[in-house]
Amino acid sequence: DLHDGAQARLVFALMSVRRVRRGLAEHPDAELRAAADEAEESLRLALEELRGIAQGIHPAVLTREGLGPALSALAKEATMPVVVAAEARRYDSLVETTAYFTVCEALSNAAKHARARAVSVSARHQDGRLVVETVDDGVGGADTARGTGLRGLADRLAAVDGVLHIHSPAGGGTRIRAELPCG
Repeated sequence: DLHDGAQARLVFALMSVRRVRRGLAEHPDAELRAAADEAEESLRLALEELRGIAQGIHPAVLTREGLGPALSALAKEATMPVVVAAEARRYDSLVETTAYFTVCEALSNAAKHARARAVSVSARHQDGRLVVETVDDGVGGADTARGTGLRGLADRLAAVDGVLHIHSPAGGGTRIRAELPCG
């Protein structure tokens, strides 16, 4: 499985290289910095290649029409009512793909774990970032330490310099907010 296998390992390796680079800021070493730069670039290219392979897995509407129409198509297939509000704007394919799979995971969690009756999804451009939010009315209490899905999302977003925020009080539904740089 690309999500839990090769892609997860590449994301972890990329994050490790970035930690090494931060350490080099405190203890400069030109040779090590060059090696870290080369490793980071190789990992980034490998991730791009892997995502290129995975593009055959995600819906063609994402490639052809963009994130908004792809999210609307995803909502129609959901097992509960999903309302989508997305700006009609195109983003870099990596940003769109990352945002799309973030919503896929959030909808899957809402159905499987949260017992949600309804979900809302929004995607908007804000201050140079794509902000994607998924809010469900389920049982809340999502725990990133228990499963691999939310941790994997955080790792996937970190690999593209994005961030994941989860607010999920017990009994209060879950809000998953992903922010991706998009210029």
